[in-house]
Amino acid sequence: MLRSLNSAISGLQSFQTELDVIGNNIANANTVGYKSARMDFHDAFSQTLQAGGGGRSSMQVGSGVGAAAITNMFGQGPLSGTGNQTDLAISGDGFFLLRDSASGKEFVTRAGNFHLDSDGYLTSTEGFRVRGYSDSGLSAIGDLRIDATGAPATAAPDAKFDSFAIDKEGRVMVRLTDGTTFARGQVLLQNVTNPQALLKEGENLYSGLSLAGALASPVPPGQSGAGYLKASTLELSNVDLTREFSNLITTQRGFQANARVITTSDEVLQELVNLKR
Repeated sequence: MLRSLNSAISGLQSFQTELDVIGNNIANANTVGYKSARMDFHDAFSQTLQAGGGGRSSMQVGSGVGAAAITNMFGQGPLSGTGNQTDLAISGDGFFLLRDSASGKEFVTRAGNFHLDSDGYLTSTEGFRVRGYSDSGLSAIGDLRIDATGAPATAAPDAKFDSFAIDKEGRVMVRLTDGTTFARGQVLLQNVTNPQALLKEGENLYSGLSLAGALASPVPPGQSGAGYLKASTLELSNVDLTREFSNLITTQRGFQANARVITTSDEVLQELVNLKR
């Protein structure tokens, strides 16, 4: 009976972990750029009661279940227009590249709810700067700043920054007060060969780029497998609430069934103890 107890306990532990995963998915149903996760199981080591051979079948009893992996589902989330020109969404693969200006550490994200800070840098809600071609020649990678720097010589001497727009290839087109337009910079995307190796850091950020097989350098949207950008748009969470609640029901029943195995095993052990009176 101890085997059944151990198996049921492992089932409780595994289903509890799955409940944690499902609960986190549901909690992030409205998180911009969130990617849902899935719990995968594997059977635990089996105890061999009889080895096979000589026409006999082997006899093995399993010792329960374990967590094989928690897989992040990087499928495309729905795109929603916002009307905010600094909001960006990736239609396809790839990640925005961000840099913490205080520590210099780089992260990637799918959440494009950006804004301009007081210095004109395009930043995330946490203040991390968006990386890209930071010069009008689109050659130097740095923190993306949107202003009148790099205006062509044909612009009026007194022309000032008026407005900007970001096209699907990430080019930041600045318009001056005299009507002159020029490419101030370009948003670049990072892509990885193994997104499952990325580490969630919270605040919609991922680290572990080297382990995930990141490109040697970020690329313009539409190149090296990266998708295109959609301005004034956000990628919403890809959590499917219908599927999550269905999984929640089956996980709850699995947890209850394993709890019942523990109760039944305890009752049988009690009967054995009561045999001698």
